[in-house]
Amino acid sequence: MSTTDPAATGPDDPAEEPTSAPGGTPRARRVRSAVTVALVLALAGVMFTANARLARGDESRHPENLAQLVDRESDRVADLATQVDALTAEVAGLSQTGDAPAGVDPDLAARTAVAAGTTPVQGAGVSVTLDDAPPEGSYPAGIRPDDLVVHQQDIQSVVNALWAGGAEAMTLQGQRVTATSAFRCAGNILLLHGRVYSPPYVVEAVGDPEALRDALDRSPGVQVYKEYVDAVNLGWSVEDESDIEMPGYQGALELRYARPSDAVAS
Repeated sequence: MSTTDPAATGPDDPAEEPTSAPGGTPRARRVRSAVTVALVLALAGVMFTANARLARGDESRHPENLAQLVDRESDRVADLATQVDALTAEVAGLSQTGDAPAGVDPDLAARTAVAAGTTPVQGAGVSVTLDDAPPEGSYPAGIRPDDLVVHQQDIQSVVNALWAGGAEAMTLQGQRVTATSAFRCAGNILLLHGRVYSPPYVVEAVGDPEALRDALDRSPGVQVYKEYVDAVNLGWSVEDESDIEMPGYQGALELRYARPSDAVAS
């Protein structure tokens, strides 16, 4: 094996020539880097210009000035509120006139408004009061806590009996009962038209007092309730009233499925 003397190797020895990277000579790499930087800067400038133009063109939809946006939306809300007030006044004016549509019997229109519950009424009738049993008392064996409170079915039995007895209008806790009224009890709390009530519960009905009383006496549900009146002293009273004043229902009367039959429409 022979060895090579380091001193014999000079700068002109091919083995000592600088090697080039795969990308080429250092000079070539510097040229390419400069071109790349220039292209990146040019592209960034184009994108910046485009974004600036888009921002100016879209300023009306997305203003950068929040105060301007708030002012604009406030003006829009004020305009809508003005329109609502005008429409509300128009509806109130039409309601006060009481004019029936052309071709409709005014008396029929008035009776329909009363039946729908949208018109205030007054007249003779009855007042029915239901109440829980006293919390402290001596009760027969087997009586449960649920037996000592007024339940939804008790109130429903009274309401149904009064309608069957010819009631022309009705209120529960002072609120007008309509075809769309729905009430339910949670424990001894009554929920009606978005409000919460505690006992005693008062049902008032305008109609012939004698007929209304007879309807209550014939109701099976009312008779069951009166058995607990005797057993645990639940509250119960029926009073004749010479003049009951009832407000008109002010809520929405949206009917999703009911519509006049073809015979009525024609």
